[in-house]
Amino acid sequence: MNRLACAAVVAAMLLAACAGPKETVVLLPNPGGQDTAVTVTQGTRQVVLAQPYAGARLGPNGAEAFPSNAQQVRAQYGPALAAQPLPPAQFTLFFVEGKDEFTDESKRIVDSVFAEIAKRPIADVIVIGHTDTVGNDAANDALSRQRAEVVRAAFAARGLASDKVVTIGRGKRELAVSTGDGVAEPRNRRVEILVR
Repeated sequence: MNRLACAAVVAAMLLAACAGPKETVVLLPNPGGQDTAVTVTQGTRQVVLAQPYAGARLGPNGAEAFPSNAQQVRAQYGPALAAQPLPPAQFTLFFVEGKDEFTDESKRIVDSVFAEIAKRPIADVIVIGHTDTVGNDAANDALSRQRAEVVRAAFAARGLASDKVVTIGRGKRELAVSTGDGVAEPRNRRVEILVR
């Protein structure tokens, strides 16, 4: 199950935990738009929730399905919904060949990444540097780490504490575009950023 699907299921469980004397589970829409489903079991009865806002009430006779909608869920569970964390955001920045310098397009994306970080009271940021296959392993490992550190420094210059950013260098492992050795592929010269 992917992270977004897990988030929808966790949100459904959160709503169940906030329920009154008769427990209720409601499946929320997946923020990424993918289909999700959850099976609610009590005793010998099962209810499969496979549509956004489908619900199940848990009572002494088992689980019973019921329809719901966005307005009803907001009215009943507004504070719990407001307490949910933002879904993770991913960004990719590209670099000039053999350097730790952003491409012109990626320089413009840095503002978007920082805006996403600023939305979160406590941001968790992971930066993973990559290279293409030009050069030896040791040089590519060092360059990928250096690229990740350039991103960390750009965030620090905008006020994000350096210890809030985890940096990793993967060298020419985990290529975005599979190539042979010695190929200068621009889409492999990148830093992937995950903001949670």
